[in-house]
Amino acid sequence: MSYQLSLLLQQKTRIKNKFMDKFRFIDLFAGIGGFHIAFHNAGAECTFISEWDAPAQKTYRHNLYKISPETFDSGNFVGDITKINSKNIPDFDILTAGFPCQPFSQAGFKKGFKETRGTLFFDIVKILKEKKPKAFFLENVRGLLNHDDGKTFETIERIITKELGYSFFPQIVKASDFGLPQHRPRLFMVGFKNTSIDFKFPEPVKELKCTMSDIFGGKCNKEIGYTLRVGGRGSKITDRRNWDAYRVNGKIVQLGPKEGLKMQGFPDWFEFPPTLSGAQAMKQLGNSVAVPAIQAVAEEMIKTLKKYEKRK
Repeated sequence: MSYQLSLLLQQKTRIKNKFMDKFRFIDLFAGIGGFHIAFHNAGAECTFISEWDAPAQKTYRHNLYKISPETFDSGNFVGDITKINSKNIPDFDILTAGFPCQPFSQAGFKKGFKETRGTLFFDIVKILKEKKPKAFFLENVRGLLNHDDGKTFETIERIITKELGYSFFPQIVKASDFGLPQHRPRLFMVGFKNTSIDFKFPEPVKELKCTMSDIFGGKCNKEIGYTLRVGGRGSKITDRRNWDAYRVNGKIVQLGPKEGLKMQGFPDWFEFPPTLSGAQAMKQLGNSVAVPAIQAVAEEMIKTLKKYEKRK
């Protein structure tokens, strides 16, 4: 046996042993790592990551390598998920994905698995079908519920329940439900391979962990801020489309990456690479998830899985 092969086998053994006592998850359409941080904080280990956007990849690696170095070093941090063979993904217990909402070419015609071809949801379906994990957690915009007169959502639910055999628990969850100063309503979809599992989403917290005054470090004209977006920055504070201009201590201030990270609930140690532009950072934040909301659901999922596994 060559020295290099011996090292590789040792590394795989270490990874396997490390993951034996914890639930394992994969992070698809990973963005800058909000799901990774949330599930790591909930006690799970990441075995595979996919994110196609190069600037987002840099931000992700810059921050998450120190949490899951083995996953990066073993070649399980990849780009375009459509080019990955599902069989080559390491075993895992929970699939997570904040997937883009693309039009489904023939949604509503009940053609089953094939009708999602050409959408990124199809790749999630392929992985669930091949790997059969214990659970999944999908996140999307609230508008997915009514997209194409509700046909897209109906297609997603039908394929997950009827063709893949998972349970399906959808709920609109707001970032402000879990202490953050932005409403940011998002559709959370959770499901389990064991369809006897009765899952309950966590109860919202009663108080904000911080207000926009805390975010800016001065008296702000709004307690709860505007939902972070991807585009349309720089509108006047009086513009109905404004979402990033605030009045702080009597002066008009524009929201920046530093404030955006706090509004999304990222930890203090999280930072953007020094070469990343402010515009790119704000775009990445707009595409990201509210970490405390994801974490609350992650903790509930893991607690639920542990409870039902003890019954066996």
